[in-house]
Amino acid sequence: MILDALFFLLMAGLNLYFWAIIIGAVLSLLIGFNVLDTRNRFVWAVSDFFYRVTEPALRPIRNRLPNLGGVDISPLILLLLVQACMLLVGAVQSYMIRGGIYF
Repeated sequence: MILDALFFLLMAGLNLYFWAIIIGAVLSLLIGFNVLDTRNRFVWAVSDFFYRVTEPALRPIRNRLPNLGGVDISPLILLLLVQACMLLVGAVQSYMIRGGIYF
């Protein structure tokens, strides 16, 4: 019972972070192309929230990537890492079920 809740919370957290990365990248593009104006208080608050949530994980990836000009592929790499973590959590859960550790 407790492990069900733990695995659910891990997967839900990873899934929410996955979508936060996508929304943050789309907002960044919309702001970059002047579709959204950051002088609007709501747009600024939403974009600031997603920046603060995703930037701590994106910064180390950006520091290790070569300069690709105006192209930022760090959100794509982070999405792949989050997907890998989701697969790892699912694999650990299934191995625990098959091993008899998890009921």
